[in-house]
Amino acid sequence: MNQIALDNKEFQKVKREKVAKPLVWFGIVSIVMLFAGLTSAVLVRKGDGNWMEYEIPEVFLWSTIAIVISSFSLVFATYSAKKNKSAMIRLGVMLTFLLGILFVVFQFMGYGQLVKEGIYFTGTEHNASGSFLYIISGAHIVHLLGGLVALIIVLFNAIKNKYNSKNLLGLQVASIYWHFLGGMWVYLYLFFRIII
Repeated sequence: MNQIALDNKEFQKVKREKVAKPLVWFGIVSIVMLFAGLTSAVLVRKGDGNWMEYEIPEVFLWSTIAIVISSFSLVFATYSAKKNKSAMIRLGVMLTFLLGILFVVFQFMGYGQLVKEGIYFTGTEHNASGSFLYIISGAHIVHLLGGLVALIIVLFNAIKNKYNSKNLLGLQVASIYWHFLGGMWVYLYLFFRIII
């Protein structure tokens, strides 16, 4: 009887592993298509003329640094899980979460600086170049909030010592998504620096 229960549990684990990562990659492809469409729209709209050029606030560089470091802390958490170091897993995931929050704070500080410089999302004084920056970076923040929720779940599981060298799935799935978000932001930041 116990052997049947163990076999069923192992079957469920294998089933989750076969489904979870492909679903994340499917979501990532969808997000890539969204941002490819948005950045293509920027290029088309800029070609139409009446495009205001301005400097991206420096705080967006700080947000970029924060999200890049957060990827390293999540790599550290995954490495720690492979070595069965529970405390280090929790530390890495917590640091990643805090850096993710810092990223969002920096983004909103950047929005505040844009408004001070007269670059608005909408209104009589807005320009498409400013609106695109708000829309694209805002869409990234929305996706990042999903990543923060995933990190909270991973952190709770790490506190319960669910991750180790034989059970990495939740941590790996969250890591794939988080690293993608970091890479996407680096691309968007460079895109803004070059195009706007």
